Amino acid sequence: MKFIRNVILAAGLFLFCAGAQTQEQSADKKDLTPEEIIRKFTEKETEFYKAWMQYAYVQRAEIRVRSVDGAPSNESMTLVSEVVFNDDGSREIRKVRRNGRLKSVHFTQEDIDIIENINPFSLTTKDLPLYNLKYAGKEKVDELNCHVFAVKPKSFKRGHLYFEGRIWVDDADLQIVRTVGKAVPQGEQRFPEFETLRQIIDGKYWFPVYVHADDRLHFPDTTVRLEETITYSDYKKFESKATIRYKLPDSDDPE
Repeated sequence: MKFIRNVILAAGLFLFCAGAQTQEQSADKKDLTPEEIIRKFTEKETEFYKAWMQYAYVQRAEIRVRSVDGAPSNESMTLVSEVVFNDDGSREIRKVRRNGRLKSVHFTQEDIDIIENINPFSLTTKDLPLYNLKYAGKEKVDELNCHVFAVKPKSFKRGHLYFEGRIWVDDADLQIVRTVGKAVPQGEQRFPEFETLRQIIDGKYWFPVYVHADDRLHFPDTTVRLEETITYSDYKKFESKATIRYKLPDSDDPE
C-alpha cells in the first residue's frame, strides 16, 4: 500500500506542477506589454503563413449587388477556385468556375487580389514594418479573450493594396482570429469593409474560413450596396511523394 500511496502522491505532485506551470504561462501572457504581444503574435503569424502555403483548399466567392441608388438589384457572380499543388510541388490558384455577371460595378484584377491576399489578411514579421499598430484593449470573440489592435499602413506604394482596420489576437494562442477592415488606398475604385473569421485547422493553426462584407460603395455618380461572402473549405495539407526506383540488372549479367 505504501508503493501505491507514493504513486498517488507523485501523480498529484506532477498534476500540481503541470497546473502551476500552465497558470504561470497564462500569467506570463496576461502580463505582456503591447510591444511583446505584437512581437509574439507576428512570429506566430509567420509560422501560420508558412503552414497555410502548404495547404490545398477550395475558395468560393459570391458577390451580389443588393441595390443601386436605393433601387433593389439581383445581380450576382460566383467565383470558385482551388489552391492545388503540382507534381513539382509548386502552388497554384486554379480557377474552377465563374458564373453570373455584375453590370452596376466593374469586377477587376484588384478585386481578385483582395480576395486572394487582403481578405485572408496575415501580419507576419516581414509585413510588420509596413504598418502602424495601436493597442485598443481587450474584447471577447465568442468565448475567446482577445487583444485588439488598430492597424494602419505607414505609407503607400504605387500599385499595391494594403489593409486598414482592426485585428483580434487570441490571448492564449497569440494568433489572429478575427479581422475587420478594408483594402486601401481607395481612389476611383471602392472596396467594401469586410470581416474575416478564422478557425483552428488540424488542431494547431488558425486558418481563414469565412469572409463577409455588406457595404455601400459611393461612386461619383452612383451608390451601390455590395455584399460578398467568401468561404475557404476542404483544407488538406500537401504531402510530397517520393518514388524509389530500383535499377534492374542487365540481361547479360551472370546470375
